[in-house]
Amino acid sequence: MLYLYQAMGLATLVLWIYCLFDAITTPDEAARNLPKILWVIIVLLFPLVGSLFWLVAGRPQTQAPRVAGHARATNPDDDEEFLRRLRERAEEQRRNAPKDKPDDKE
Repeated sequence: MLYLYQAMGLATLVLWIYCLFDAITTPDEAARNLPKILWVIIVLLFPLVGSLFWLVAGRPQTQAPRVAGHARATNPDDDEEFLRRLRERAEEQRRNAPKDKPDDKE
């Protein structure tokens, strides 16, 4: 039974450290429902309950990364700009490659 309590305590400590670090590194405008400083205080004062509240109600919702205001394609095959640059690079490599000469060593 003692090992169960130790494991639960360790899991609570890991959750608390993760949520505290996550709350501190979250941008001020990204925190939901409360200002960021209040979330940090709640997580600090109430390790288990505050951490769970942070995960449920305070943590920013994840979104696809954005580049210059445009949604970034998650698959390179869906990104037309990437494919165009790839084709141009392949063409340039073909033009710059030395011409193969047949090997007469047979």
